[in-house]
Amino acid sequence: MLEVALIGVFVSSLFVEFTGFYPGGIVVPAYVALYMNQPFRVFGTILVALLCVLFYKLISRFVILFGRRRFVMMILLSGILVLIWRRFLPQYIPHGFDFATVGWIIPGLLANNMERQGFILTILAMIGVSTTVYFVGRVLMLL
Repeated sequence: MLEVALIGVFVSSLFVEFTGFYPGGIVVPAYVALYMNQPFRVFGTILVALLCVLFYKLISRFVILFGRRRFVMMILLSGILVLIWRRFLPQYIPHGFDFATVGWIIPGLLANNMERQGFILTILAMIGVSTTVYFVGRVLMLL
């Protein structure tokens, strides 16, 4: 796990340096790579991040949010949505589905970058970097 985290930070940093695009933050691809074998969890993380952006846009009509305030609001919204998600959603999903999220901060970090650079660009960058980290980690585990 530590190896994948270090590889993730390294690959994410290189990606940001060469492209200028953020794959959801520096640590997000490492965590997503750890859960690549659980696609419902990755999808749930993206869904919560989208909900964070939607709620942020609604709240920002009434409150001035930019910079640090935007970042804190995204993390708070992420935590609240994941809490609600984990508390109420399992009652409505058939047993056996692991439809959860990757932590409670990761969706907020992802949402923060989605709001800054757009959904498509952030998701494509995250998927590309996470897949790279996943396969590099698997190859290094074999050595």
